[in-house]
Amino acid sequence: MRPMPSASTATAQAPRRGPRVAGWTMTVVALSIAAWLGALVFMGGMDEGPGTPLNRLPVFLAGWVVMLTAMMLPSELNYIGAFAVLLRGRGLTARRRGLMASFISGYGIAWIAYGLAAYVVDWLIRAISPEMIAWNRTGPYLAGSVLVFAGLYQISRLKHSCLTGCRSPLSFFARYWTEGNVGAVAMGVRHGLVCVGCCWALMAVMFAVGAMSLTWMALLTVIMFAEKVLPQGKKLTLPIACFLWAMGIWIAVSPGTAPLLKDPMMFAGLCRAL
Repeated sequence: MRPMPSASTATAQAPRRGPRVAGWTMTVVALSIAAWLGALVFMGGMDEGPGTPLNRLPVFLAGWVVMLTAMMLPSELNYIGAFAVLLRGRGLTARRRGLMASFISGYGIAWIAYGLAAYVVDWLIRAISPEMIAWNRTGPYLAGSVLVFAGLYQISRLKHSCLTGCRSPLSFFARYWTEGNVGAVAMGVRHGLVCVGCCWALMAVMFAVGAMSLTWMALLTVIMFAEKVLPQGKKLTLPIACFLWAMGIWIAVSPGTAPLLKDPMMFAGLCRAL
């Protein structure tokens, strides 16, 4: 078994393999665009604001996979590019498609598990105490609290540690490289769990403000991409936290005037009028 190329070696080799990495980049971009188009079709007109009911589990999972592809794949460009470089460096070019698919599938498994957990939590809340999410009761306080908590998590040590991992693909592969398709899946799951640790609170915001909100879906996509890919992304955690705190307090205090938010009471009134 040949030793894995070191991080420095892989970095030095990267410029000579630019076209190969560029090909994977274009593939990721194409998949993300296709997923966004799918989201527009799947979610268009379905946003009822905070408390939007989730679909039946099979439909939810299908939509969740589309959302993951649209929201998370762009922020994985660094990892996918590094993985492509290392596969070529190890002479695995002929198997690159299968190994890349295995790695991405493992990554998706971690996020699908998160989606299932969120679905169960949503179901339990609706079954045990539906008034918690009722917008004419405690719904605004719950939604606002989720945003404030997400802001606090932004400045936590765990967030910082996971974000560092999300921004360090060569270090990750140097430490956890495992051979074969099963190994690629295992690496994908491990990296996916780190990514969940980094972004789970931001994704919880999606459920709090409306799981079908294309506006918040786009905003959170930009936030996660900026944090994980841009050179100065780690410096954005505090400004993002401040934004979440401000929005959370605004929603709790005056939900009817909060920007970027569809008022579910207005939607309900419109439905009654029709």
